Amino acid sequence: MESKNPVFSRQSSRQQAWGQPAPSADQLQSMYDAPAYAPPAYRPMTIDDVVVRGFMTLGTLVVAGAAAWVLNVPYTVAVVSALIGLVLGLIAAFRQSTNPLLILGYAVFYGVFVGSFSHLMEGFFNGIVLQAVLGTALAFGGVLAVHSLKVIRVTPKLYRYVGAAAIAALGLMLVNIIASIFVDGGIGIRADNPLGWIFSIAMILLGCFFLLLDFDSIEQAVRAGAPEKLAWQMAFGLTLSLVWIYLEVLRFLSYFSDN
Repeated sequence: MESKNPVFSRQSSRQQAWGQPAPSADQLQSMYDAPAYAPPAYRPMTIDDVVVRGFMTLGTLVVAGAAAWVLNVPYTVAVVSALIGLVLGLIAAFRQSTNPLLILGYAVFYGVFVGSFSHLMEGFFNGIVLQAVLGTALAFGGVLAVHSLKVIRVTPKLYRYVGAAAIAALGLMLVNIIASIFVDGGIGIRADNPLGWIFSIAMILLGCFFLLLDFDSIEQAVRAGAPEKLAWQMAFGLTLSLVWIYLEVLRFLSYFSDN
């Protein structure tokens, strides 16, 4: 029998329009208990992801460098590899790329340059490469300790200062290269003199600050639940900073090594 209650009458007409019965109390409770958002469609990044990608990227660079050392790659080939690696590195940095092929490609090409340059320096200064590797490892451990103990607080202002210092340093290097075409030694920032020593120390410290910012970026990304693929970009940043420190330590040691 049809109910005369207007509320029941409207509910009955809606059920007929929808073509399905009204949800039960259990169904309503399950809908209420369901999460208000969908779970993320990606796996969050962890420290282990960065470590694994870091070993892969740095390991690729070391293997390429070792091959260039053993094969005694001509320095002209090494310079071309450095230019290709520089282009790939700039693309990966400015696009914030997480493409493993692009990042590993940078590691291969720049590794050839690093290996060839290291071989050349070892020929002039016996034992300098091992000293530079140990110096880079000490710098890495020291910066990691500073970051872990929060000795230096990383702030947005520090990011801006380090970025400005990097631009200024690259500008000085470019001016020195241009000046060296006309004057022997350029403006003297890459020569064996007190100015060259100070500039090399400043470049090593700048590389250490890069490393400190890398550690902070990794920590923030993990805390924010960034996607796993971002670990490639973090590994690229770590490799870039370590190569910077290694080359600057190598140059600094050459000033005080016997020829």
